[in-house]
Amino acid sequence: MKISISLICVFLLSGFKLSAQELKLWYSRPAQIWEEALPLGNSRLGVMVYGNPEREELQLNEETIWAGSPYRNDSPEAYEALPEVRALIFEGKNKEAEDLINKKFLTHRHGMPYQTAGSLILNFKNHGKYENYYRELDLNRALSTTRYISDGVEYKREVFSSFSDDVIVMHLSASKKGALSFSAEYTSPAKHTTTSTKENVLVLNGRGSDHEGIQGAIHYQVHSMVKNTDGAVAISGNKITVTDATSATIYISIGTNFIDYKTVGEDEGEKASGKLKLAYSKSYETAKKNHSDIYAKQFNRLQLDLGSNTASSLPTDERIMNFQQSHDPSLVALLFQFGRYLLISSSQSGGQPANLQGIWNNQLTPPWDSKYTININTEMNYWPAEVTNLSETHFPLFQMLKELSESGKGTAKTMYGADGWVAHHNTDIWRITGVVDGAYWGMWPNGGAWLCQHLWEHYLFTGDKEFLAEFYPVMKGASQFFLSTLVPHPKYGWMVTSPSVSPEHGPYGTSITAGCTMDNQIVYDILTNTMKANEILNKDKTFRQQLQDMVKKLPPMQVGKHGQLQEWLEDLDNPTDEHRHVSHLYGLYPSSQISPYSHPELFEAARNSLTFRGDMATGWSIGWKVNLWARLFDGNHAYKIISNMLTLADKDNEDGRTYPNMFTAHPPFQIDGNFGLTAGVAEMLLQSHDGAVHLLPALPDRWADGSVSGLVARGGFEIAMKWQNGELQETSVHSKIGGNLRIRSHVPLTGHNIKKAEGKNTNVLLESVHIADPIVSDEALLKGIVLKETYEYDVSTEPDKIYIFKNLD
Repeated sequence: MKISISLICVFLLSGFKLSAQELKLWYSRPAQIWEEALPLGNSRLGVMVYGNPEREELQLNEETIWAGSPYRNDSPEAYEALPEVRALIFEGKNKEAEDLINKKFLTHRHGMPYQTAGSLILNFKNHGKYENYYRELDLNRALSTTRYISDGVEYKREVFSSFSDDVIVMHLSASKKGALSFSAEYTSPAKHTTTSTKENVLVLNGRGSDHEGIQGAIHYQVHSMVKNTDGAVAISGNKITVTDATSATIYISIGTNFIDYKTVGEDEGEKASGKLKLAYSKSYETAKKNHSDIYAKQFNRLQLDLGSNTASSLPTDERIMNFQQSHDPSLVALLFQFGRYLLISSSQSGGQPANLQGIWNNQLTPPWDSKYTININTEMNYWPAEVTNLSETHFPLFQMLKELSESGKGTAKTMYGADGWVAHHNTDIWRITGVVDGAYWGMWPNGGAWLCQHLWEHYLFTGDKEFLAEFYPVMKGASQFFLSTLVPHPKYGWMVTSPSVSPEHGPYGTSITAGCTMDNQIVYDILTNTMKANEILNKDKTFRQQLQDMVKKLPPMQVGKHGQLQEWLEDLDNPTDEHRHVSHLYGLYPSSQISPYSHPELFEAARNSLTFRGDMATGWSIGWKVNLWARLFDGNHAYKIISNMLTLADKDNEDGRTYPNMFTAHPPFQIDGNFGLTAGVAEMLLQSHDGAVHLLPALPDRWADGSVSGLVARGGFEIAMKWQNGELQETSVHSKIGGNLRIRSHVPLTGHNIKKAEGKNTNVLLESVHIADPIVSDEALLKGIVLKETYEYDVSTEPDKIYIFKNLD
């Protein structure tokens, strides 16, 4: 067995003991609703397993089943109206500007919905009475198991979405020979037909819906086939029937005609049948092992132990229900690892990025179409990718960025007369980049630029210059758009975006504005990151100078009269406003512009703004707030936000934020809350954005003892830590690419080649962000900040070497 380097690091720590804690979601009753079913996925194929003894449902998804067909949504009237819109905004007529945008900037095409492939229903006669019921989702193996006893016979079902064979596999068995009999048939909310082949394959034929005048072009087939050890298998009408078997294995393969965002036309039947034939030829045990081995190569890189208590032994839904009293630390660890599980299961190289529901959806028109909302939600999906050691899962997002940079060129030229490329607040599988939904939500030209931050972060975590060179044109194009479209504000003189919004929020009777704080922060990031990439890759110096000149003209951040970080250029924030979006805090997280060391007044102002917004919010907003409080070094407050997430969402509690199956609730379900929380827990334990690798920066009192291995810091450092009584005891660092390691710790450390840090960190991958000094209102009553004592050390590291440090005390 090959052991990951992170675990080797852990084993080297003296006295370091990993928990044998099982990472399982388990329940004592079947799922009654979709939010109780258990999700499985291999990035392309998703399945929700209900575990009902009498009527099992496997709800199916394939990542390219969407409504519509290749199309665009650029408004040809936008460019002509642009000067008038800007003039209205600068005259303070923001509502009139919104009305004009709604008339001239929008089309009737607001995005296509992601759609279900239907369900395979298994019917078992006389299984309505059962006992000793148990079902689980094993995160270590990506495997769902259901067990129960009916009429004295124990029945067992195992399901996985195979990483090795790219099909869904279900194995059924009975403890008594010949006791397994059932029928299987399809159901779907979409128009479909069911046929069969001479090989006893049951086939569902379906098509993506027409939507908003766009004809559905996705054709798909679902192929299901049964392999039995004994008994009989037959197809009659629209059903597969299995009788008098002891065990049977169902193979489900799905194929579509999707090729890429511009093209359809592959043979969906051939794709489905080809994968089915290959999978069918393998034994079940071999297929299961191959699947789990591939999955485990990613999942097993990171281990987290926060301890446990008596509540840890309860069924998962009861653990969630009781969390406010039990404060079960292992439930937080389970939710953290569940987020990693979901990311592995919904985003692998060569596939589509995880959408608003990952890959799991049982509807034809799901909430918000289950598209890609790129004013926070899609970005949040990928916050855990680098830090929790799942860098490969990031690549579907990078591929989408390439495609958006292609489609977005037309939008930039048509709607703005601009160079480069642009994407607004939403896109879909067809990579639209125009304005959708309405000006209040959609008039936001920063989606592409924010996504580009993920390119730069991947470089900071890996130091991969080949990657940076490959994606530099995407960053350059995003920067060129802003060089073409930023305009001088007539009152302040700064260069600003106009028109735009501070996402879904505004004090003007509308959200439409110019130069809001989030815009300025995002533009700063894309321009400066592109400038740095240009220098690293030795590109055009003239373009680099253009970027630098524009950065100097951007508005600085401002601290308003309430001591808050201003959301807009004007001091209009309401301290009683608890809006779910905290867009102006982008500069604190996920960006790194607000530092307690270089600009403590901004740090305090950000904390004040976050305090004003309150602690309860939608699921994704809670995920963001965990990260923000972690960046503010307030572990106890971050933990309070986690507690708000771990409230059971069911018919009896509309304010719950975690469903019984651990999906997070907006409500309804959005997967970004899961990913945001996972990133937030990591951020509480490790930060690396502000000049150093900061160990345990926001450890809450309730996690006094614990251990983690496999977290990743910028600079390519893989970290293992053990702590007791709230203090770091030991840490090991695997330096993947070498370079100076600057450690920031709250306890003094000792170890080989460690020395007190002096001067600027020479490792550019750990470099702090340098911003303009903020403007502080004369009315702002800032109290100053108090930071916990830290010790900083430098260690010169070599590639692929491990370094161990211990608490000096």
